Amino acid sequence: MRTDGQRRSDNYEDRGRGSGGMGGGGLPGGVLFAILRRIGLRGILIVGVVLAGIWFFAPPGIKNMVFGALIGGVPGQTQTQSEGSTCDSSPDATQACDFSRAILGSTEDVWAAQFQQGRLPRYNNQQPGAYQNPTLVVYSGAVGTEGCGNASSEVGPFYCPGDHKLYVDPSFYDLMRDRLRAPGDFAQAYVIAHEVGHHVQNLIGATQVQVQGESQNQTSVRVELQADCFAGVWGHTARADLAIDEADLREALNAAHQIGDDALGQSNESQFTHGSSAQRMTWFRRGFDSGDARQCDTFNVPAGQL
Repeated sequence: MRTDGQRRSDNYEDRGRGSGGMGGGGLPGGVLFAILRRIGLRGILIVGVVLAGIWFFAPPGIKNMVFGALIGGVPGQTQTQSEGSTCDSSPDATQACDFSRAILGSTEDVWAAQFQQGRLPRYNNQQPGAYQNPTLVVYSGAVGTEGCGNASSEVGPFYCPGDHKLYVDPSFYDLMRDRLRAPGDFAQAYVIAHEVGHHVQNLIGATQVQVQGESQNQTSVRVELQADCFAGVWGHTARADLAIDEADLREALNAAHQIGDDALGQSNESQFTHGSSAQRMTWFRRGFDSGDARQCDTFNVPAGQL
């Protein structure tokens, strides 16, 4: 893929290093890091899965309190001073930030058109208005949010529905390549597009949908698979502009495979929160092949057909 001709989004913030305090009632940063080192990468990602479930499905007051208690405080606490610029910290970081802004700009164009055309799943008779651009926050080490408490970079990229912002530590791209065995620029683009997919869900009311008789974990799987599908819709629509080819598609599918719950070591399907590798690949491919977000309505698909 190529991004040299793609406009860069101005909806971003460079928070610098240490832009979120890790004190004030949560686990101290050193203790949290020691725990995460002991549980390893798969444990880190499972922690991320748990935290994602908290902020997507808990009531706002509870999600902020629990999230903050786990990873370092609650909104309104004093934040540590940020140090310098994340994007200027190294040539690799500069390139990663520029790439992320290019992908974000592409998602803005794609979803603005999708919302304008009404090509979206509908929930609770909600009529979405015009697309509202999210903000990309790049940071290093730790970050404070305005709706989801403070986070360490070990959590990985995430979207906070409370402030409509995506949070990415650019070093995660190195982790994808070196530890997750998911290299490639389109694999990185898939990560951003997936988080934007959560923003789309927030705008259309999908994150408030509860399937009768299902557990929170099962609903979480539907949420994550829909975000994968939305990422595929973006890829389909941006294919010509970004010169996305079959090799790029394989990169994204490999990334989806590597972060399936089973690939990350979860053998109990009832404990899945993001979906199996096969499910994640299937739903990304469904969006990529169709280019139609209405084909991504995971909430109206029987559990056995997800």
